[in-house]
Amino acid sequence: MRFSNFVPTSVMRTTMRLSAPRILSPSVPVRRQRYLLNVIGRLAVYPRDTTIERTTLGGRPCERIVVAGADQRRAVLYLHGGAYIVGGAGTHRALAAHLAAACGAAVHLLDYRLAPEAPYPAAVEDTLAAYRELRGTAGSVTVAGDSAGGGLTLVLMTRLRDAGEPLPEAAGLISPWVDLTLAHVEDEPRDPMLRRAWLASGAEAYGSGTDPASPELSPLFADLAGLPPLIVQGASEEILLGDVERLTAALRSAGVSVEYQRLEGLWHAAHLQAGLVAAATDAITAVGAFLKTAMEQPLRG
Repeated sequence: MRFSNFVPTSVMRTTMRLSAPRILSPSVPVRRQRYLLNVIGRLAVYPRDTTIERTTLGGRPCERIVVAGADQRRAVLYLHGGAYIVGGAGTHRALAAHLAAACGAAVHLLDYRLAPEAPYPAAVEDTLAAYRELRGTAGSVTVAGDSAGGGLTLVLMTRLRDAGEPLPEAAGLISPWVDLTLAHVEDEPRDPMLRRAWLASGAEAYGSGTDPASPELSPLFADLAGLPPLIVQGASEEILLGDVERLTAALRSAGVSVEYQRLEGLWHAAHLQAGLVAAATDAITAVGAFLKTAMEQPLRG
């Protein structure tokens, strides 16, 4: 599509309210959810001069997404959301492309293994392998993720820190899902995207018997000290906002540099509508600008 940012926020909110809960439901088979989300993902607007290359990273399928003018020395590893049971290139390609345009770097959209076919720790293992390969080829690396991918980003960084491996220059967390116990989560009528029951089904499938309060499933309870600078975004209308803000407080208490942005009038992971909705495009652009600044510093050195 040639036009961009042409859908009013109110229209998209209504569209999401009518469609998302009917797809993201425990009553809908996971394979059906994946199919329907990929169909919806085709309704996307990309930045001009976007190039998409299918490749592999850490032994997993991956898409390398670049917009003209990108600095080839920089790279972003992007971890998609979807409660660890859905999501991938079909749902997140446009978001990743707008992030690539904003940060001036290649964005590597990883297809990590999903539950229930591959429960924890499969997603963590795939992410670690992908990051290690990318770290060995790029001069400057950052990581970003939305929802489950935001939680996975935190788990990746705590694993790297504990192993004494190089951390990313910075990370971006978009509506991160960081507490799979759902202890503080209740349905929010204003959130057109998520329902607690669907998140619970994802947590059960992914955890597969592991304590949901484990720091590797719920990084809100992890030792967060020593992590790189972060940008964290939470939407005013999402059911995870309380957990996002609890995470922000925990990170700051641990001495981590955090830029927190509360996105007024948006819903969970509204960034998926980047290119269609101006506010969604602005939100992912802010994440990209933050990551770009962080990636420029080691290259100058």
